[in-house]
Amino acid sequence: MNDFLGKILNDNRIKNVMPHINGKLLDIGCGYNKLVRMYKNGMGVDVFDWGDVDLIVEDTSKLPFDDKSFDTISIIASLNHIPNRADVVRECFRLLTDNGRVIITMLSPGISRVWHKIREPWDEDQVSRGMKEGEVFGLTKNEIVRLFSNENFKLIRHNKFMLLNTLYIFSK
Repeated sequence: MNDFLGKILNDNRIKNVMPHINGKLLDIGCGYNKLVRMYKNGMGVDVFDWGDVDLIVEDTSKLPFDDKSFDTISIIASLNHIPNRADVVRECFRLLTDNGRVIITMLSPGISRVWHKIREPWDEDQVSRGMKEGEVFGLTKNEIVRLFSNENFKLIRHNKFMLLNTLYIFSK
């Protein structure tokens, strides 16, 4: 499939996330695992086999790693595709070192719905996997901050990039 716009957006997400990664990385919902391959110190997990996933799991809220195993956890453009988001955020807290951080990128629900509709014929995520029960088209800033603050994370940064996306960084 030729998803030129999707590739540009994914590359831009990685470019915006990369400077904020520190230490050992866990990328949840890693897709093709490009972030981990470029960073070279971590592991990508997903519930769907995109072809280069380090670990395929049934549930990203139950990962087979010891407590405090990772310095950075990223969830790039995929938190909205995780039905049990609160459980996954709780798992992030368990897996992060004391000075660890979680990096999220997300579209707002309105923009996401329009973006996915425009890209539907070329979007491999929609064609190969589709939307499952509990998935949503994007999350608002308030929804994301509430999810993480409920698990004792603190928002330390958020900023827009590429007009449509927002980068969020949370610390323990």
